[in-house]
Amino acid sequence: MTQYARNSLFSGLLPVEIEKKYPKFWVSEDEEGTKNNYEAELLGELLKRYGRDVKYSYYKVLNQTYGKKLVESLPNLMVNKLNFIVYNFVDMLSHARTEMEIIRELADDEKAYRSLTLSWFMHSPLLDIFKFLSEKDVNLAITTDHGSIRVMNPVKVLGDKNTNTNLRYKTGKALKFEKDEVFEIKNPQDAFLPRVNVSSNFVFCRNDDFFAYPNNYNYYVNYYRNTFQHGGISMEEMLVPFAVLKRK
Repeated sequence: MTQYARNSLFSGLLPVEIEKKYPKFWVSEDEEGTKNNYEAELLGELLKRYGRDVKYSYYKVLNQTYGKKLVESLPNLMVNKLNFIVYNFVDMLSHARTEMEIIRELADDEKAYRSLTLSWFMHSPLLDIFKFLSEKDVNLAITTDHGSIRVMNPVKVLGDKNTNTNLRYKTGKALKFEKDEVFEIKNPQDAFLPRVNVSSNFVFCRNDDFFAYPNNYNYYVNYYRNTFQHGGISMEEMLVPFAVLKRK
């Protein structure tokens, strides 16, 4: 989902439009490699399309050390008209909770998950960035690319080896599933989604469902039940908050 949501956020285009207009910046589901490597380039193209010839910067913070370095460099960024920062921590926490038992214990439910996120934020370089900007005459826009939901109910799906691994949506050819258990898009372009191959379609989980393969079914269910996932159809995943802050 990050591939679709964040690339669209920075490009100002729907996924199928990105693939058509900027094919060198789009990595398909069945291709190897990171699928969000070209956010800065897509942002540059967006500004060009709208005739905004301004100085801007783009930073992606993947760890605490880089975040601290970014705080130190903030005075130098004030000459730019626009500065964009991607902070990956909350998404990383979601994945860590799936993979690490200790994080799952600390964030057992939604309330605990929010509390853990808040605790991190209060001691993070991100708060230092906000404090620095609060003393400057700037506008600060805060948003995200998607939300997540705690999944509890497994739904069986079967696909070939090229089927994507996301637990809340699947795309590929010859997918097998119960139609009344999913939201199906037979023609991806109807939803402005790129078609991986001629016969591919998309299926999405609803409510708190998650996809599990019939092979090793019990393993998938036990491992992924009660984890936070994204990519399906729910208000938590699809409604994106947006706030603009100004100095008092």
